[in-house]
Amino acid sequence: MAIPPQPGIDREPLNRAVISLDSDVFAFQEVDHFLPRSQSRPQMRDIAEQIGARDWAMAPSVIGTPGESWRKLNADEPEIITSASPHAELMHESYGIGIVSKVPVISWHRLNLGNSPLGLPLIVPGDETGKGRLRFIYVKDEPRLALAAVLENGFTVVNTHLSFVPGFNLAQLRRVKKWALEIAESTGTRAVVLGDLNLPKNLPVVASKWKSLVTQNTYPSWGGKIQFDYILTPDLAFGEYSVRDFASTGVSDHLPIGVEIFE
Repeated sequence: MAIPPQPGIDREPLNRAVISLDSDVFAFQEVDHFLPRSQSRPQMRDIAEQIGARDWAMAPSVIGTPGESWRKLNADEPEIITSASPHAELMHESYGIGIVSKVPVISWHRLNLGNSPLGLPLIVPGDETGKGRLRFIYVKDEPRLALAAVLENGFTVVNTHLSFVPGFNLAQLRRVKKWALEIAESTGTRAVVLGDLNLPKNLPVVASKWKSLVTQNTYPSWGGKIQFDYILTPDLAFGEYSVRDFASTGVSDHLPIGVEIFE
């Protein structure tokens, strides 16, 4: 997405950014699906087609646009939209998280995490460039979720975007970790949890068996001051992976992070 999103913006910068990252599996937060601000396009499908990935999924957290007009999903609306979903193009104007994978996906799973009843004053950039003087705005928390892809290569990748409300996000993360391990055990895979956890100072791994594979400041993208984005695992050992070094893509207010897992 642009910084900030702008109606009618060209989607080519996003395509170029994804190609430059050159990954087999991508996890995205703040994904648009047919929202006017992103040219009414299905972003996950567009990205998958751009990089030649067979499998993609978008898990809506709300119908509408956060910060403007939105509502929660109704019981009869799909919780996961994929390349195999019938009439996916009819599921318009939603927002959530997504995964695009060149590695074949065996199954998709969703965990609803709810939202905090309280909002918070958040610091945001103050002009249309995304880099102006910081200002406070009051933001209501939106429903949060986790999306899991069980991959053919023996990994379960879980993507999430947790609440910005302190304490509430820690409780959500505990649920996500437990859920990821349950899926991994039932499928004979290894769990990886990643995404925007809205938790600083390596808090996602404190007093747990999980470790953070990437430790670098990720926000804001034009001069990282704090780490909000993580890749977590309970069992990958040193020597089984290497950390990839990415610069800002220019299409997000967060820096991308990634690892290469050795076979």
